Amino acid sequence: MTNQGITLSVIKADVGGFVGHSSMHQELIEEADDRLLAAERDDVIVDYHVTACGDDLELIMTHRMGKDNEAIHALAWEIFEACTEEARRLKLYGAGQDLLTDAFSGNVKGMGPGVAEISFEERKAEPVVIFMADKTSAGAWNLPLYKIFADPFNTAGLVIAPKLHDGFRFEVHDVKEHKRITFEAPEELYDLLVFIGSTSRYIVKAVTKKDGEAAAVSSTQRLSLIAGRYIGKDDPVCIVRCQSQFPAVGEVLEPFATAHIVEGWMRGSHFGPLLPVPVEQATPSRFDGPPRVIALGFQLAGGHLVGPRDMFDDPAFDEARRAANTIADHLRRHGPFEPHRLPMEEMEYTTLPQVMQKLEGRWEALLE
Repeated sequence: MTNQGITLSVIKADVGGFVGHSSMHQELIEEADDRLLAAERDDVIVDYHVTACGDDLELIMTHRMGKDNEAIHALAWEIFEACTEEARRLKLYGAGQDLLTDAFSGNVKGMGPGVAEISFEERKAEPVVIFMADKTSAGAWNLPLYKIFADPFNTAGLVIAPKLHDGFRFEVHDVKEHKRITFEAPEELYDLLVFIGSTSRYIVKAVTKKDGEAAAVSSTQRLSLIAGRYIGKDDPVCIVRCQSQFPAVGEVLEPFATAHIVEGWMRGSHFGPLLPVPVEQATPSRFDGPPRVIALGFQLAGGHLVGPRDMFDDPAFDEARRAANTIADHLRRHGPFEPHRLPMEEMEYTTLPQVMQKLEGRWEALLE
């Protein structure tokens, strides 16, 4: 075991929906809780919290093993497998949907589950906010992370707080070409925006201080790219450290006061508003949506998770919720037409390629 301060790991998977894709059955949460409690007693992990966002099981763990640790990832995989068996017993929908292989290979990355992990030495006070989303893709965090760490209209500290004034560094992944690049903000803001505005391909993986101190990390796994077919949306997670040399908690939550448009929703093939909700309302139903996001706040103390606080359980986000429903009404009226349906290049893992192949011989060249 290596001592790398504390590591906060958030690993999620869709192991079976109740009812349909709308929620998580309580027995699956209890199964995961029991297994993590045993791991805590065996000193594999320091602390944990289990929750759900829509039909996704969310495992929040602290430990001293460092990132990408085989024991931690194996623990998560075993829990997902056990919960899948429970889901099959209950005949839940899509049991084990995110488990793309039968054999664990040392790390859950590339195997279906979403992963966000961050390691650091605890400060005098260590507040973190963990965002979890359902019915949307990994690129859903691009706009919020940009606002939190690069937009002075969102984060006043970028202007008036000496510890934030130098800006941050963004690590961006090209998930189609499997490449990454780092941008300095504010020096390279326009270059950064060229890429992260294309949320289906270029995804903000991590944000750090200019000295390398970890500030935020997200899951960037794209299920359709891993599986080669549509099997469900990515339903990403994101961890953000707050206060002192990082944006304040209120600045971290502020981007979600606007219900920005994300891809996902029904069959992962539509654009819709990202609806910030308390945990008890993270149960999408209308057209299997709209996409949901929850935010749990913790204080870390010696690796222990003090909390959570349900950060969106606040009437201050009522207007965002109302706006999201208005946007949802307007987009739904478009039915199968863009801009509600994703553009053709993003539909390659649906039935559309089969339709194109079937009709290939009926296309005729236009006469000049």
